[in-house]
Parts: sequence; C-alpha cells; structure tokens
Amino acid sequence: QVQLVESGGGLVQPGGSLRLSCAASGSGFSINAMGWYRQAPGKVRELVANINRGGSTNYADSVKGRFTISRDNAKNTVYLQMNSLKPEDTAVYYCNAVTVTALGYWGQGTQVTVSS
Repeated sequence: QVQLVESGGGLVQPGGSLRLSCAASGSGFSINAMGWYRQAPGKVRELVANINRGGSTNYADSVKGRFTISRDNAKNTVYLQMNSLKPEDTAVYYCNAVTVTALGYWGQGTQVTVSS
C-alpha cells in the first residue's frame, strides 16, 4: 500500500508561482511513474505532467513552458513548479503514482486557485 501526501496549494494572483510537493510512503513498493493531474469544477480530471523513474517527462500542451515536474527518487517525492499561473489553472491538483507492478495510487488533492 502506498500513501501520497500533497502540499503546496493555495491562492495566488495571475502571473504568480506555486510549488506542489507529493511524498509517497509505505512499505514494499517501488514506484515507476509519478505525476500530477487536475480537475476543475464541471470538468474531467486531466493529466498535467508526469515523470518516470528515469526522468523522462510528459506535459499537457496547456502547461508546457510554464510548469516543470521533477522528482527525488531517494525521497519518493515529486514536485510541480508552476510559473506564470493563469485563472484557467484553477483546479484541485492530484498526485498520482504507479508502481513497477502497475498499481496506481492517488493523493487526496490540493486546491490551487489563481485569482486577483
């Protein structure tokens, strides 16, 4: 069993920055990919960015050039640096982890609100 704990959400003005963190804990697991998804009110959950154990990354077109995903394998932690935030980035952001045995886990979500 893997537990994911997110932190770093909040309220920020347009053009501002936030950094999300997600730490995985538990025992007997090895994580392959970690990533961030988001869900705005009335919309489906969508991929924001993910990163595999080797460091290869994938981004949604809407965040390319503004968001950067990174991870610390030793700490089983993934980060999402969000710059030049826009009101349309407002959503609940969820951390996701997939183990090497293809089991998927979700965090509880953290609210990001971009508003003046």
